[in-house]
Amino acid sequence: MNHLLEIIVRISRAAIGLAFCVLIGAVLIQVLGRSVFSNSPVWTEELTRFALLFLAAFGAGLSFRSGDLVNVDIVSESAPGRWPWRMRLIGAVVTAAMCALLIGPAWKYTSIGALQTSPALGWRMDYIHVSVLVLILSLMIFSAARAVLMMLGQSDGLPENRLDEPPL
Repeated sequence: MNHLLEIIVRISRAAIGLAFCVLIGAVLIQVLGRSVFSNSPVWTEELTRFALLFLAAFGAGLSFRSGDLVNVDIVSESAPGRWPWRMRLIGAVVTAAMCALLIGPAWKYTSIGALQTSPALGWRMDYIHVSVLVLILSLMIFSAARAVLMMLGQSDGLPENRLDEPPL
């Protein structure tokens, strides 16, 4: 399971890097167009939004894994005994369950996009709406993995923000 998680982490990081490169490129074209050429292509606005969507989609699960999502650990970690571990487990299970419940609606939202195209780029919107599905699946995978690893005794449920890991 750890090997599969590492593969998903690497794919997510590569996708974040690609989305960030697209974002940088679109903004650079936008800035140069406005300041140097006095004419910025209209599609750069759309491409920037799409890149941000995918940046968030692939980053959500990794943020859960590293502990960078908003958390109320000041409450849970101050509890006595095994309660912090229990609260981390409950949080991971509830997060995974909620994501599982949202897969159907996210799939419907994505499929509706096949009937629409983006105004400036002319892309089918299901290719863009799939970012919502990716976000939910990413968050579900990493929260379920945390819960399973905790139940197997391979993790204490604390975020895996290790100092020896390269930054996202």
